[in-house]
Amino acid sequence: MAIFVHATLPGVTADQYDALNRELQALPGDTFAGCLSQVCTLTDSGVELFDLWESPEAVEKFGTVMLPVAEKLGLPMTFGPPRMSQAHTYWLSGA
Repeated sequence: MAIFVHATLPGVTADQYDALNRELQALPGDTFAGCLSQVCTLTDSGVELFDLWESPEAVEKFGTVMLPVAEKLGLPMTFGPPRMSQAHTYWLSGA
């Protein structure tokens, strides 16, 4: 079951988001296993993420890797848990 995740990260800058991604990509293994797509938008107050994941388990596994890296980088941790919902349907162009 695919899961749609919407995370609002107030106080996180584009530079901080990019640094987090670089750190995560440098980790051994496939840190983003199960992520089908992600869109990051910049707002006046921070960053918003819109992800599509293969399963709730993939989201949980990613979170256990991502959160310690975000804390190490000093990202503001003032946000609550992301909103998650089961995707009714999705498609990827060209797939």
